Amino acid sequence: MIATIKAEQLEAMGVLLDATQSLRTEVTVGVSGRHLHVCQEHVEILFGKGHSLTPIRGLSQPGQFACEEQVNLRSAKGEIQNVRVLGPVRPETQVELSLTDTFRLKLDVSVPVRMSGKTEGSPGLTLVGPAGEVELERGVIIAQRHIHMTPEDAAAFGLTDKQMVAVACGDARQVVFGNVVVRVSNEYSLDFHIDTDEANAAGVKTGDKGYLVRPTLSYQLPITNLLG
Repeated sequence: MIATIKAEQLEAMGVLLDATQSLRTEVTVGVSGRHLHVCQEHVEILFGKGHSLTPIRGLSQPGQFACEEQVNLRSAKGEIQNVRVLGPVRPETQVELSLTDTFRLKLDVSVPVRMSGKTEGSPGLTLVGPAGEVELERGVIIAQRHIHMTPEDAAAFGLTDKQMVAVACGDARQVVFGNVVVRVSNEYSLDFHIDTDEANAAGVKTGDKGYLVRPTLSYQLPITNLLG
């Protein structure tokens, strides 16, 4: 369905711009594969008492790093091996999967799309490490696509924390991703995070560019693309 979006609808979505505004639109894509964050208690169960995570490379966000440690994810009907742990340790263990990953695990309940840390009502599974196993009662999510940015970045883009925006990326298989959450903090670095399913759909990889979709009153496109 193609329809003209009214000014008040655009304003409610936070995307109506003054014609004189000249704001940034380009963001770098960061593709996130399956991974998990772990609490210290679970680190010691999985890898041995007194064990500390071993960084092997830094990630796009300051202070975040990929670890040498890996675990297997096991459900009643499936298993994915060698899933990377990301550091530093978190207050609560959380597993982030793509929708395709959840099919491989054949989980009995659907996995919700959530922002990091929002694990209420999410399913669990078994983490298998070299030293032991952890039975998670909850913590398995599909990450909500989002953009990390500093307050200075947010001002340059004309955006605010928790605002929902749309981002177009890809070339031959361009996709407009709706329901992109803006996350603003002094501790962040500018990056548009999507998972492997989303990246494959658009034919993009880490380091490619995405562009904020900024509709005007005369801009027409399928409403579902903009509203998600």
